Amino acid sequence: QVQVVESGGGLVQAGGSLRLSCAASGSIFVINAMGWYRQAPGKERELVAIATRGGYTNYADSVKGRFTISRDNAKNTVSLQMNSLKPEDTAVYYCYGDILVNADLQRGLRSSRSWGPGAQVTVSS
Repeated sequence: QVQVVESGGGLVQAGGSLRLSCAASGSIFVINAMGWYRQAPGKERELVAIATRGGYTNYADSVKGRFTISRDNAKNTVSLQMNSLKPEDTAVYYCYGDILVNADLQRGLRSSRSWGPGAQVTVSS
């Protein structure tokens, strides 16, 4: 019923910038939080940034001041602008949305989390 798809990513040198975008589509009533996680090889998935529907944002300490999350509620999209990239930012980046679909709304259910397939970001030194 819902699709979440990332775009962007790629290979960049240290100090460079990349932008990730994510779009959710389907029978969506509302999206609460949207955000980004990342997972580097051999490491656990970690939260990078979150943006709520009301405009609250939060970031992992490791990316504060370098990454900026933004979302468009009307378009069901979220983006992550990544500046001053470091080799340690290399990971697969996953977009997520806490989505309430129309069918679940009618059943009185709550939102559930949907994930994108991931986008590779590689930062070379």
